[in-house]
Amino acid sequence: MCEICGQIPCHPRCPNAEEPDGKCTCIKCGYGIMEDDEYLETAEGPVCMECLDDMSTRELIEICGEQLQKA
Repeated sequence: MCEICGQIPCHPRCPNAEEPDGKCTCIKCGYGIMEDDEYLETAEGPVCMECLDDMSTRELIEICGEQLQKA
């Protein structure tokens, strides 16, 4: 039994609770992507929305496997 929350297993809000497993792991930040989270499945692997929001347009194009063309 947990000394903090008094439950077995720990209550999800307990600091001793294990981190829940995600459905997959973001290739950029390494955090789990949980059920109902939005993410982009790329050729390199899944990327979470938080990481996508932080990417430049060029990074987004590259992670999607595309290249910019020169005129």
